[in-house]
Amino acid sequence: MTIPLPELIDFGAVQWQGDTPRQIDAIVARASRALLAFNQSQSEAARRELLSQLFAAPLAQDSVINPPFQTDFGAHTFIGRHVFINRDCFFVDLGGLYIEDHALIGPRAMLISVGHNEDPAHRRDLVLKAVRIKRGAWLGANVTVLPGVTIGENAIVGAGAVVTKDVPANTVVAGVPAKVIRTIQKAQ
Repeated sequence: MTIPLPELIDFGAVQWQGDTPRQIDAIVARASRALLAFNQSQSEAARRELLSQLFAAPLAQDSVINPPFQTDFGAHTFIGRHVFINRDCFFVDLGGLYIEDHALIGPRAMLISVGHNEDPAHRRDLVLKAVRIKRGAWLGANVTVLPGVTIGENAIVGAGAVVTKDVPANTVVAGVPAKVIRTIQKAQ
């Protein structure tokens, strides 16, 4: 059974200058407290409860996030079923992160949904663009996915890649910036 993820939310460009709104600050503070407890807990049940507080919905029973784990916000991360997220991952999710069923995310991966304007006069303004990891995608160790990128269904992103553009379904990409190497080869 698939857990339906919310429709992609377009958070758009947010024109914050200097300090962020108090509401965002409160959510970030709550996320920091939950992550501290999550990363120190030895209890699987306690960790799952903390993730439920952190994210918009409970983590599916067949999905796993290994500590240590970090996120700056938490409330805009949506995770499907049978997802595996390895150690030391960092999510910047204010712009939205959507991880569909059966995705695998290697250690030290970074998913980033927030950028800044190029114009120095507006450099502190936040530009929010959702990241989507489609069903069955596999991100290797130390992968960085930049704002607005979609990793296609069953795609593989090689270790250390920096993904700056959408990755087609059923392809293998690697490098900095990530480029298509080949299509997925299926066992006969």
